[in-house]
Amino acid sequence: MTGPWMTLAITLAVQAMVSMALLTLPVMAPVVASALGVSAALVGVYVALVYAGAMAASLAAGAAVARFGAIRVSQAGLVLCAAGLALCAVPHAAASALGAVLIGLGYGPITPSSSHLLSKSTPAHRMSLVFSVKQTGVPLGGMLAGALVPSLMLLLGWQGALLAAAAANLVCAVIAQPLRAELDADRRTDKPMALGNLAQPIRLVLGHPALKMLAACSFVFSIAQLSLTTYLVTYLNEGLAYGLVAAGLALSLAQLGGVVGRILWGWVADRGMGARRMLALLAAVMALGSAATALLSPAQPQWLVLVVLVVFGASAIGWNGVYLAEVARQAPPGLAGVATGGTLAFTFFGVVLGPPVFGALSALFETYRAGYLALAVPTGLCCVALLRARPSAQATDGGR
Repeated sequence: MTGPWMTLAITLAVQAMVSMALLTLPVMAPVVASALGVSAALVGVYVALVYAGAMAASLAAGAAVARFGAIRVSQAGLVLCAAGLALCAVPHAAASALGAVLIGLGYGPITPSSSHLLSKSTPAHRMSLVFSVKQTGVPLGGMLAGALVPSLMLLLGWQGALLAAAAANLVCAVIAQPLRAELDADRRTDKPMALGNLAQPIRLVLGHPALKMLAACSFVFSIAQLSLTTYLVTYLNEGLAYGLVAAGLALSLAQLGGVVGRILWGWVADRGMGARRMLALLAAVMALGSAATALLSPAQPQWLVLVVLVVFGASAIGWNGVYLAEVARQAPPGLAGVATGGTLAFTFFGVVLGPPVFGALSALFETYRAGYLALAVPTGLCCVALLRARPSAQATDGGR
């Protein structure tokens, strides 16, 4: 019998693999851009295409999980990511664009699938911690991409590195197969996969006040997260005169803060604070962290700059697990995957929209400080909204 820890282990592994797939090409962006004869700045378009595909796929995930099972849908996601990576190895910009969409279609269903599995196997009083541990697969995948892909590129070339990452995703899909019969036993083969099912997750979220508020907050939180990780190195390099190596180290430490934060916040939420109050606290820290980041100056000691960025990263990157656990709690029975898919559509929309708006705002004021300072407003409003929201009668004590 597959226990909760094995379920957590396989969902964590799948999450790490698809996250690595998403970041494999961006890690090699200057080299790939040179080979294709395009600007490395187009990596922003690549990431936007990935998340646009993910947003669409997340809406279909609930119905797909119900019909085919969460493990089968996860395997399909891994295969789509592998296909997308292989397509990106074709030396043409159009192939990379199509590959980005395929990777997004593979990435989008992974979190709804894992939420479906974990909501069944995890006791309510441990959900925040377990979901947070699973969500460490996102920065873990980023760390794997950063640590392995450059070395693979030197050894195999940029195309070989893409194919190696594709192979890793396929291996993970094969490893998951022995768990399929047991974990997908609740699938309903008569469940229709109609186009109208794409609207069900959105209708569920908009018809449920608690889910609607959580989705709105995730839209803002994802903007803060991607704005931090996308622009921090450039901000430190241009605004604070940090070298690229030092700026890259600062970003790594901010991401490490996110890894630690995802686990710590889940543990604290389950130990009595509750997910909603924990999210309100994280929103407040995001607001303060973004404002403090905007006020950094070259005259400040490096240790102080790093402390600010680690705290900012711990909140802006570390919120996901507590949030997903609360979505699963608030969802109607048996609809955790559908609710997660619906809320993730709003989350991914923030990822697609946020960084370009941040960049445009920073360009308008000719400083990235303006973008980080502006983030303090919506994150602060999320804190107020979460504190004022009344706990749903459907939520367990762990969610209040």
